[in-house]
Amino acid sequence: MSRPLRRLAACAASAAFAALGLAVPTAQASAEPVPTVNLATNPGFEIPALPLADWGAIPGWSCGAGEAVAGTGQAHTGDSALSVTPATGDSTGECAQTVSVLPATTYTVSAWVRGAYVFLGATGTGHDVAPSWVENTGGQWQRLTTSFTTGAGVSSVRLYLHGWYGQGPFAADDVRVDGPAPAPARATWNVPTTDNVVFFTVDDGWQRTPEAEQVIAAEKLPITAFPLPMPSGFEPDFFKRVTAVPGSSVQNHSVSHRDLSTLPLAEQQAEICDARDAAARVYGTPTTVFRPPYLAFNADTLQAAANCGIRTVVTATADFSWGASNVWHGGPLQAGDVVLMHFTDTLAADLQRALAAARAAGLRPAGLTEYLH
Repeated sequence: MSRPLRRLAACAASAAFAALGLAVPTAQASAEPVPTVNLATNPGFEIPALPLADWGAIPGWSCGAGEAVAGTGQAHTGDSALSVTPATGDSTGECAQTVSVLPATTYTVSAWVRGAYVFLGATGTGHDVAPSWVENTGGQWQRLTTSFTTGAGVSSVRLYLHGWYGQGPFAADDVRVDGPAPAPARATWNVPTTDNVVFFTVDDGWQRTPEAEQVIAAEKLPITAFPLPMPSGFEPDFFKRVTAVPGSSVQNHSVSHRDLSTLPLAEQQAEICDARDAAARVYGTPTTVFRPPYLAFNADTLQAAANCGIRTVVTATADFSWGASNVWHGGPLQAGDVVLMHFTDTLAADLQRALAAARAAGLRPAGLTEYLH
């Protein structure tokens, strides 16, 4: 069995538990309270930026263009810290990130900062409170801390750090958002349903052909696109057009297409959260489904995905990419199957072949997110 198929078999095994509603109990009535963890992405500014335009200057953080770097030397701990020089007198040099949280829950926020008029806080909590700030740290590291309690319908907040107008550079390190983590995302390779439907999913985005776009429009195919941020940024209107059929959506496929199962949880979280943010900037809607590159994932992937607001990690039951017609459970396509394809020069033919296989099995394509709960 090849390495990708071994990985898929492992995915299938874990997905089977999810599909059957089976899970190892994680809490009892008398269990200990849920442990407190740090939910911030890249809190120590230690994860190196990849040479990809859409990764940003600092993984996990959105900062003003050209204002922020993860500088080495003189960090509070570790090898690196955030160093911000506001570009103009009209900028505060803000750096921010989205943090997934639980509703009606209290979180403590803290960071070590250095500089004049440095602010730390969170918005969108449902019960916003004033930020913590310091007038001047006298060239030393000083800890800022605050807390917030989320409202009943709140699932994410915006964490921010910034300086003040005309006050010059500031630094920050060891950011924390301490509280209970969201439950891990659910893993599945199909969508159990009694409806006669299958789900067409298309990955990557490097080759965007008019022929594929024409097939999708002519057949009114709902597809779930998993483009990487870089090709998505090259031609966002293409992905908007191919996901215009009702039931279609753009979802998350990481930033760099690395095998996430080889990375630590913190780096997986940066990959998924940054791809989430890139999609939100372009398409204006949150991603709730994650397709792991190479269909490879582990327990850390499920937690990292949940920390980025992802509810489902989905692999596939069939591959119709590059002229293939592989149904991994054997036999014809079945209701609830997830069909993997890629944005390649063969996608138009791949879509037609997958559609013919679906129709031969008495199935029709449907929108994936409409069936995931």
